Amino acid sequence: MRAQDRELLQTSRSIREWVIRSLAAAGSGHLGGSLGLADVFTFLYFSEMKHKPEEPQWEDRDILVLSIGHVAPVLYSTLAHAGYFPKEELLTLRKLGSRLQGHPGRDHGLPGVELSAGSLGQGIGVAVGWALARKRDHHPGRIFCVTGDGELQEGSVWEAAMAASHYQLNNLVVIVDRNGVQIDGKTESVMQLEPLSAKWESFGWKVIECSGNNFESLGIAFEQANQKENKPVVIIAKTLMGKGVQEIEGDYRWHGKAPDTIQAQRFLEQIAVYYESMEK
Repeated sequence: MRAQDRELLQTSRSIREWVIRSLAAAGSGHLGGSLGLADVFTFLYFSEMKHKPEEPQWEDRDILVLSIGHVAPVLYSTLAHAGYFPKEELLTLRKLGSRLQGHPGRDHGLPGVELSAGSLGQGIGVAVGWALARKRDHHPGRIFCVTGDGELQEGSVWEAAMAASHYQLNNLVVIVDRNGVQIDGKTESVMQLEPLSAKWESFGWKVIECSGNNFESLGIAFEQANQKENKPVVIIAKTLMGKGVQEIEGDYRWHGKAPDTIQAQRFLEQIAVYYESMEK
């Protein structure tokens, strides 16, 4: 294992642990998707994106648009680990007056939050507008947008995708959390998405598929994304909902559920086992 990947692994472990602790303290929230995306967020903030925690509004920063606002716990945990605010504040998740509400909000004053999110289907449209503005201003920063696969059932997503291709937004990278499940069950049962890669290609996008729970695979995917063509890029990152906690992995019932104190302790123990096996 590369030294860089080992460091990312340790960071993702702590991010997952704090997600569990924060949700247990809140008594509500979205655990499954947050755990599944921990590796993607770790890679973005600790390997790929240009950003300055000490200067959140740095003009030349890359911008992350979180379209699936309900996975706010993994965004918050990642921002805290990157140094945007103290980790202890994660335990205020969803509390009255907290800066860490159930969905991210710019008006809550939390540094690092770029978009108020919650209404599924809007994030890619915002990202497209941001990318278009930056391209016309010859701005060096990129726009990243994290979206869920169930969210792709929204028609507004494909309107935005068409616009991104039309304007040749090669400064835009969309990451699809392809875990195959949503709040009501499997995506292919609720509303079939496949052939997903072909859909994006038909809309004029460069399509890259990878494992969203493997840093080597993520590294290769972003290397390919950085080989700019005159088109936007979508990375279809195949993840496992609840990754690291074996008893809930792939279980859609943990889409919007928080562990109680006893479950949280058990889940933390399973996280430890998972990472011990990864380090061998």
